[in-house]
Amino acid sequence: MSPFFAIILVFVGCCSNVVFLELLVREHPGCGNIVTFAQFAFIALEGFIFETNFGRKKPFIPIRNYVIMVTMFFTVSVVNNYALNFNISMPLHMIFRSGSLIANMVMSIIILKKSYSASKYLSIVLISIGIFICTIMSAKQVNVANEASEEEGVYVFMHWLLGIAMLTFALLMSARMGIFQETLYKQYGKYPKEALFYNHFMPLPGFLLLATDIYNHGVYFSQSTPVQVPVIGLTMPVLWLYLLMNIITQYVCIRSVFVLTTECTSLTVTLVVTLRKFLSLIISILYFQNAFTTWHWVGTAVVFLGTLVYTEVWTNVQKALRGPDIKEKKGQ
Repeated sequence: MSPFFAIILVFVGCCSNVVFLELLVREHPGCGNIVTFAQFAFIALEGFIFETNFGRKKPFIPIRNYVIMVTMFFTVSVVNNYALNFNISMPLHMIFRSGSLIANMVMSIIILKKSYSASKYLSIVLISIGIFICTIMSAKQVNVANEASEEEGVYVFMHWLLGIAMLTFALLMSARMGIFQETLYKQYGKYPKEALFYNHFMPLPGFLLLATDIYNHGVYFSQSTPVQVPVIGLTMPVLWLYLLMNIITQYVCIRSVFVLTTECTSLTVTLVVTLRKFLSLIISILYFQNAFTTWHWVGTAVVFLGTLVYTEVWTNVQKALRGPDIKEKKGQ
């Protein structure tokens, strides 16, 4: 798969995945664990059959390295989904995770001892301000929603703060995982499908800790309204249908991201994912009519502007425009 095609699939798969996730969360906000488990189980089964040939194919990258990567990947996935249980709206969830550029840069400076240009630091400041604005406005909405009972309002607000702390932790852990993947691929070579399989297969025993919660939500899903699936003509509970579509789109999304991690640097991958989250945010607001104030739009615009500054879009456009003139002068 070429990097360009992978980028297209990232946008198509990940954006549609967010739609089905929000349909599930709106119906039952605490379904994060069963969603995560279903995604991991499907991708692991597909990889076990087609990538490892039923376990007969040995990995190119040593298992000990996958153990480290898997631990980080499992933690990030579970924490991100579980944060939705703590009064975190989907728009805020997506905006906050757009801070992955900040986290990636901080980790690169600390771990890889990298230095960046002034424009890069400016972009990080802009993204930080944008996320801060959206976070503060969402905090005000949480307070307003609970004005009736001051004691209950304090409890809900503290609940919300815990969700923010979980998102922050997942953000830093995800950045660390991206750098770790980049160093692994430089040392052992690029094997995206292998990495995809082991990152989803090895964490499966960890879901035993969440077995009760997953089972209870499975029962709840089975009791949801039956609907007919147009393509295959079968009738199934609507929440199971949403979950099935979420699994398929997640597979397309995550496989494309893993291809990008082998073809591009972790910062480039982070940029693509950030822009995808911005598009998902717009879809979430328009389609689901999520509460979004003028200040939320300002914060989102600042995040997007910071992303453009980070990629040096203006400089690249100017170079492209000057390119023909320079060549003509050299020819003369």
